[in-house]
Amino acid sequence: MPITTAIFDAYGTLFDVNAAARMAASEPAHAALADHWPQIARDWRLKQLQYTWLRAVADQHCDFWQVTCDGLDWALEAAGLQDDATRARLLALYRELAAYPEVATMLSTLKSRGLNTGILSNGSPHMLTSAVNSAGLTDSLDAVLSVEDVGVFKPHARVYDMVGARFGCAKGEVLFVSSNGWDAAGAAGYGFQTAWVNRADEPVDRLHAAPHHILPDLITIPDLC
Repeated sequence: MPITTAIFDAYGTLFDVNAAARMAASEPAHAALADHWPQIARDWRLKQLQYTWLRAVADQHCDFWQVTCDGLDWALEAAGLQDDATRARLLALYRELAAYPEVATMLSTLKSRGLNTGILSNGSPHMLTSAVNSAGLTDSLDAVLSVEDVGVFKPHARVYDMVGARFGCAKGEVLFVSSNGWDAAGAAGYGFQTAWVNRADEPVDRLHAAPHHILPDLITIPDLC
C-alpha cells in the first residue's frame, strides 16, 4: 500500500530538545549552566517522558507543558541549580526550539510530491503552535495534532487514531516518524509504517513491536514514501 501521509512526532524529531539548555548555557546571565547543561538536558527530557507514561497509567492526565515544567524542576534540583531566572529562561527557549537543519527541506520535498504531512505530538496546542511558527514550518504541515484532543499521552491507540480521523487514510498509508524508539514501536504495533530517527545510535527497545526503518536523521525520509 503506497504511503500517502507522513506524520511526525515533534519534540526530539523535528525540534531539537537540547537546544534550550545549550542556548541558555551560552548566555552570560546563565553561566552557571555551562558545566551542567548536557546533563540537565538529558534529565529534563527523561523526566518529561517518564511523567507522561506515569500519568497515563495512573489516569492522571495533564497537559504537556505541565510535565515539561515538572521535568525541568527535577533536573535543576538534581544539578543544584534552582534559580528562578534560569528556570524562566529555559522554559522561554523551550517554546521556540530550533528545528533540526534538514527539517525544512525534507518537509518541502514531501509536499512537492503531493503527500499529506502533519505532526502528532504529546505537546499541548499552544506549545506546538509556538514551535511550528518559530521554525517557519506552518506552510509545510497540513495538520498539527495534539493529544489534548483525546486526553491521554502516546503510545495510547487513541492518539494514533487521530491520524485516520483527520486524513481519512488507512493505517498502512501512513509513515509515522519519531525519534523515540518506544513511540515508533507503538505506532508500528498500531499498524503504521514507521521510521525511528535514532540520532544517538541507541539499541532497539524490547517491546511488542519494532520500527520498520531506523535512520540517523530525517534526510532520507522522502525515499521511504
